[in-house]
Formats: sequence, C-alpha cells, structure tokens
Amino acid sequence: MFLQNTRGKTLQLSISAACGAGFLLFGYDQGIFGGLLDNEHFLRTFGYPNATIQGQIVATYDIGCIIGTLVSMVWGDKLGRRRCILTGCCILIVGAILQTAAYSLAPMIVGRVVAGIGNGMNTIACPVLQSETARAHERGKLIVLQLVLNIFGIVISNWTNFGFTYVPNSAVSWRFPLAFQCFFALITISLILVTPESPRWLVMKSRASEAQHILSRLLDKPPGDPVVVDELQGLVATVHHEAEVQQSAPIKEIFARDSKQQTLRRILLGAGTSFFQQVGGTNVIAYYLPIVLTRSVGLSTRLSLILSACDSISLMFWGSVAALLIDRYGRKKLMLMGVTASSICFALVAVGLRYGGPESKGMSILAVVFIFMYYVFYGMSLLSIPFMYPAEINSQRMRNIGASFATTINWVFVYVVVVATPTGIENIGWKYYMLYAIFNFLFIPIIWYFYVETANLSLEQVDRLFEIKHDAGRDMSWSEAYRLARKENPAGRGMYAVKDGAESEHCEVLT
Repeated sequence: MFLQNTRGKTLQLSISAACGAGFLLFGYDQGIFGGLLDNEHFLRTFGYPNATIQGQIVATYDIGCIIGTLVSMVWGDKLGRRRCILTGCCILIVGAILQTAAYSLAPMIVGRVVAGIGNGMNTIACPVLQSETARAHERGKLIVLQLVLNIFGIVISNWTNFGFTYVPNSAVSWRFPLAFQCFFALITISLILVTPESPRWLVMKSRASEAQHILSRLLDKPPGDPVVVDELQGLVATVHHEAEVQQSAPIKEIFARDSKQQTLRRILLGAGTSFFQQVGGTNVIAYYLPIVLTRSVGLSTRLSLILSACDSISLMFWGSVAALLIDRYGRKKLMLMGVTASSICFALVAVGLRYGGPESKGMSILAVVFIFMYYVFYGMSLLSIPFMYPAEINSQRMRNIGASFATTINWVFVYVVVVATPTGIENIGWKYYMLYAIFNFLFIPIIWYFYVETANLSLEQVDRLFEIKHDAGRDMSWSEAYRLARKENPAGRGMYAVKDGAESEHCEVLT
C-alpha cells in the first residue's frame, strides 16, 4: 500500500527498481546456461551433446526471445507497459519450470523457447516504461542503472554456477540454477504490480484523467497544479500532432517517402544500435566466457568460472561509470569510443590466442587481459545504449514498434552469435575473435555519419529535432537542429523537458 501511494523521487526510484528487476532477471538468464555446459551431470543427463548441439540448446532461448519481441510488436501497445511485463514474467516462469524438470533434450528446448518468449517481452517493455516516466536529464542514467542490474544478474549466475561445482555429481548442481529464474521473475511481478502505467501510453489510449493522476504523483504536485496540467496538455498535443502527421497506417507510415517524422530512418537507427552490440561480440563473452577460457585459453573449469564472475563484476563497475558519462558526452560519442576500443581489444585477444599456449603463458595472459579490457569500454558504451536509444529515437506512436523491431534485431543476432560461437571456437580458433575486431572497426564510419544525438532532449523534443531537420533540409546540420530542438519545449517545463541551464550545460554532444 505504501508503494502505491509513493510520489516524486521515491516513485521514480520504485519504477527504476521494477524495471531493473526485469533486467536483473534478463542478465541471470543470459549467464546461467553457459556455465552448465561443462557440468558433468548435466552433460550425462542429455547424452553428451556435441558443440553444435550445445550451441543450439543455448540459442533456442534466443528464438523464444525473437518470438516474444514479435508478440510485443503486435500486442505491446494494446497491453500497455505494465501488463506486458507481467505477462512476460508469467510466461518465463512456465519456461523455467519446464527446463528444471527436463530429462531429455526436447522438453529442455521447449522450456528454453517458452522462457525466451517471456524475456523478449520484458526487454522491450522495461526500457520503454522507464523512458516514458523519466525526466529528460535523468533518462540516460536510469536506463544505464537497468543495464548495470542486468550485469548483476550475470554475476549472480556466474557465482551460482561456481558454487555448484562443489556438488558435481548431483542433479541439483544444474536444476537449482535453472529453477532460480522463478525467484527473480516473482520479484519483478511484485514490484510491477505497484508501479504506475506510463502516462504517455495512457494519453495515447485517451485515458487523460488517469495520466494526470500519475503525472501528479511523478511531479509530487496536486492534480490541478498548473505544472501538471501543462505537462498533460503537452502530451495530449503531441499525440494529436502525431495523429495529424502520421495519418496513414503504421506500416504505410514507415515507408512514406516524405514523412516529417522520418519514421523509417528512426526505426533503423534504433535497430542499428542492437546490431552493433551483438555483431560487436558481447555475447561471445556473456554466454560463453567460461567456455572461451577453458577451450581457447586452457584454464580449468573452476578458475574459468571465477574469472568469468570477476569479469562480470568489472562490467558492473564500468557500466555504472556510464551513468556519469551518458548525458554529459552523449550517446554518439560513447558509441564511437566503444566500437573503436572493442575492435582493438578483440584484435589483441586474437593475437594472444594465436601465439599463446602451454609454452607461451604470457600471450595467453595477454588474451585474458584484453577480454577484461573489452568489458571496460563496452560497459561505458554499448552495454546500455541499445536499450536506451530505440526508446528515445522513435515517436510516441512508433515507440513500441521501433523498440520491438530493435529488440528483434538484437535477439536474431544473439541467436546467430550463440549458435556460431562453439563451432567457431572449435574450428577456426583465434581467427574467430579477429572477426569481431573487423566488425567493430566497420561500425565506426556508420556511427560517425548517420547517428543523431538524443542526450538531454525530452522525447517530444526528439520529435521536433527530426521535423526541424526535415523542414530545413541540407541547409542545416544535425547539430544546429539539435540546438534549436533543445530551445523548444513541446511538453511543458515541468517533468520531461530540459531547461537551458545547469541540467544540460555540460552536455558535449557530437551530431
């Protein structure tokens, strides 16, 4: 009852906790299975599957996530942000139970797919709910916090797998870690049940009175206060404006040639960040670091699990540092820094593995060091931006579709990487890591020439950014359009807009 009556900063924190719990669950699911692939009892139960089958078992979860994102694309705006998360958690619990009870590959694979569907829905709804309820100058930090909790989930999964290496001949060593998914899902459900719905979604569904009540709680002011009324009127005006500008059906609007909202470009920009994240190699590390360290570097299973857990703790730290940088330097600069450094790190990992081995421990150490260094730069950039940018860059009407498409791209390439990695490590060794160095290098000019800054703009100001640039054409740069959009205030001066002044004076954007 207390949480249902919270207001102001406390309410913002409760929303962040609910969305963060969903991402902690996401992280635990990401990390738990990679540590089971060297579990003797697990392998014996499932008939000692080869590297290809192992990759397929892990990757079927990602097929479920793809299905979940497609479900959200169709039903997300109908269900709302809260109900989408609640539904996703319930589906995930069913999948976790199926995995825990499995004695053969078929029910294990079905359980992985079902759990993935639930997680796919959560990975869309959580960032959108956070983005639509956060103040403009806090939005980046709060979504970074979600991704830090995502990594905390991976840390928990790594230490859980490590702990159960001390009971190697028992089914509990792998069944308990799989069952433990339910615990985090139940926490997420309990927090979401007392979390308010997005006022932007309520306005879009013509439920303005409910939106006004939630805005009053978020702003910690009476419902009739001029600031609350101003915010509500701004949101209503934005929804009406979008309805006028985007009069065609959503699919037709996406492919409209002369759309002031530049819908297709915005959807592709959001999806591109997910592509950079996955093809940049993050899940080679997140899913398979214990396997990389045992099979590529030659470490023991237990030492590999310890190092994997320590690497995840390191990523938590550097991901937290991103909260200090994301609104000061902007999304674009951090992405450029991240892909450049990631390219160098993967190249040096490949060199270390190429020349390392039993007779050259120094080169093997070099490979491990730069696996850790990769997480330093990835944590400050592409860890959080792909879950933030699609929710920011798309218009209110297209936000669910754009975020769903970006997350679909995310899970499609998670699947590709997760399936390919065991076979790639086994067949081409160090050259497999060099591929990711090349991919990251190729991302640099794409980000430099095509990406647009969104830091310290309200979501309504992001809409105006694209309209201003569309109207001015080539005579205006994106940086000038950014400055003009920041001066405008389509959604009032209370919660969502950033005033020129202290909150944004340090933002050094590159557009």
